[in-house]
Amino acid sequence: MILIRPSRDEDLGAMARIYGHHVLHSTGTFETTPPTPDDMAIRRSDVLGKGLPWLVIEVAGEVKGFAYGNWFKPRAAYRFSVEDSIYLAPDATRQGLGRLLLTEWLAQCERAGVRKVMAVIGDSANAGSIGLHTALGFGHVGVVRSCGWKLGRWLDIVLMEKFLGQGDETPPEEKQP
Repeated sequence: MILIRPSRDEDLGAMARIYGHHVLHSTGTFETTPPTPDDMAIRRSDVLGKGLPWLVIEVAGEVKGFAYGNWFKPRAAYRFSVEDSIYLAPDATRQGLGRLLLTEWLAQCERAGVRKVMAVIGDSANAGSIGLHTALGFGHVGVVRSCGWKLGRWLDIVLMEKFLGQGDETPPEEKQP
């Protein structure tokens, strides 16, 4: 059984393991030191404190991935624009779980008043993440070439965007930063 739900404190270890794998073995994140569960707790608290969702996906009761987002930049003017993050366990890829998880996360962001989501995808060769975002309606904005160095090579970032709800057609409902 597949379940998408809000993350809980008891998920921090699983999320740290999943993300730690990507930190050490992939170019999808430019972090180079895996965060601890305590580090993840601080990050999660920050996101939830802004009224943004942090979700996990379970398969047969086991956390297999998570998705969250934070303001695109820390300044208050960005509070209607978020940058998404989604990570799956290595044994959970290519099963449609990322699509399910990101779809629900986007819906919850829209309900929270987010108007724009930006994907800052590590590595222009990251076909899985680029394909997932494209399938969910993100448009290509550009590529920043060779801006990160990891695993012995220069890496690009791919920028993609998606409007939610009324996007930029109307003023947002004001919320406090």
